[in-house]
Amino acid sequence: MAAKSKLRRIVTDPRVIIAIVAVLISIASTGIPFSLGREGVVVSSVEKGSAAFEAGIHTAEGDTSLKSKEVIENIDGTRIRTLPDYASSVSGLKVNQSISIETNKGSYLLIVKPQIDVRVLPEQEEKNITVVINATANETRKTLVNKTVEEIIGVEDLGLKVANAPKTNLRLGLDLQGGTRVMLKPEKKLVKGDLELLIANMNKRLNLFGLSDIVVRDASDLSGNQFIMVEVAGANENEVKDLIAKQGKFEAKIANQSVFTGSQIIDVCRSATCSGIDVQGGGCFQSSSSGTSCRFYFTITLSQEAAARQAAATAKLSVVNDYLSQPLDLYLDDELVDTLQIGQELKGSAVTSVRISGSGSGSSRKSATSDAVLKMKRLQTILVTGSLPVKLEVVRTDTISPILGEQFLRNALKTGFIAILFVVIILGIAYRKLQIAIPIMFTGLFEIFIILGFASILPFLSWTIDLAAIAGIIATVGTGVNDQIIITDEALKGGHGRILSWKEKFKSAFSVIFGAYFTVLVAMLPLFAIGAGMLKGFALTTIIGMSVGVFITRPAYAKIVEILMEKD
Repeated sequence: MAAKSKLRRIVTDPRVIIAIVAVLISIASTGIPFSLGREGVVVSSVEKGSAAFEAGIHTAEGDTSLKSKEVIENIDGTRIRTLPDYASSVSGLKVNQSISIETNKGSYLLIVKPQIDVRVLPEQEEKNITVVINATANETRKTLVNKTVEEIIGVEDLGLKVANAPKTNLRLGLDLQGGTRVMLKPEKKLVKGDLELLIANMNKRLNLFGLSDIVVRDASDLSGNQFIMVEVAGANENEVKDLIAKQGKFEAKIANQSVFTGSQIIDVCRSATCSGIDVQGGGCFQSSSSGTSCRFYFTITLSQEAAARQAAATAKLSVVNDYLSQPLDLYLDDELVDTLQIGQELKGSAVTSVRISGSGSGSSRKSATSDAVLKMKRLQTILVTGSLPVKLEVVRTDTISPILGEQFLRNALKTGFIAILFVVIILGIAYRKLQIAIPIMFTGLFEIFIILGFASILPFLSWTIDLAAIAGIIATVGTGVNDQIIITDEALKGGHGRILSWKEKFKSAFSVIFGAYFTVLVAMLPLFAIGAGMLKGFALTTIIGMSVGVFITRPAYAKIVEILMEKD
């Protein structure tokens, strides 16, 4: 009966109740109990203009929490449990075939699109084209263009990038899930407002390009140097570097005279109706004996001021073979990226619609088309997001494979389990009382769950669980065990030659614990404030973990020890 009475007193004590409630809330916030049985694959990104995009499947831009994910659970009545299940279900599709996809958010009907190869013939034909005169007037004119032949060569991809369905709300770092980390240094030191603008612009640029699971944060070292840390899961190094290292300063010139810049572009077309492979400009063609080139195009809408400036610049030019004597040169970060001939009909016209073009290359038509589309998307993204307020220098890049990340996670879990087991064994031997060793073990587990709960509840801190965070958790639990030993020793030994009350015993123990806590806090705050990369993650995890222990779990442990050590 005494044991039942002690147990009742333990579970009804306010400090123990607070600890238990904190653990339950933390477990729920990580999403673990709601997703252990989850099957399916998660949608990482959706290609604009694809069959999936037109069916209404979208990703939550900038939101990578578990609740925002769209998980594919069923395709045409077939249960989707793994990535191989998904690959099997979408293989062998036919053009114009209807395919039903069910997710955790709804049902979608997709129509499979054909993959079309466009060949440009040497013969020409007369065709009507629409020329934009100004914002309210268009004019239809006839012109000669090369004839084209379209041929269906296969089935177009559904436009979905998928990954294994997440099991928790925790954001895993690149160490554990794989991806690319890039450290950038601004050309000059930025004030807080400019730094926030830079980070927001980079986030928008990466999301708009179609990359998912993105973390962009500022960092600094002990010398006061500013850095920008960019982490993108599942992306290769070149893809990330090419997109974020460019400042994105866009400028169009005629006869070395600037006619408009990126800030004067009102709209950038990204739909299939006004962007894609430039068939009129030559489409895909053999550029060498072993290579193929494909031209892309998209239209942009300029402000009236830019259109007037362009009209003034072209009014002075002469006409040579149906084109103006000077081309329109396009510069990105002060480098010439393309040169466009200007038709004679645009001389002196304040045209607000301009057709931008460029080219991609590859060893085959398919690779050249992919390269052209990638370059088009990159240029469109930069024009939509605008130029960054400062140039960035790539200081360091790290790429980790997903397979290696899984090995890191398994090893970390094994290490943690072995460490806790050894602690319990040693404490059992030292105190010869399981009623002391077992509460210490459970207190350490409580601290781990609460730390993970904070990581899932506080996404605004860009807190990721990586190797540095795991190191912080281990350090926290180790410090917690040390504090619990202090509490236990005070409870067992009491005072020096006189009997102390429980209040006096724990007051003595917690004076040591709080002293150690504030010492660690003072040491970690500078690392959190000015640390870069892993240093900041380790500091954040240690600060949260120590605070959880001192204010939640260790007071509860002290009360448990007090009740258990009381003589019946």
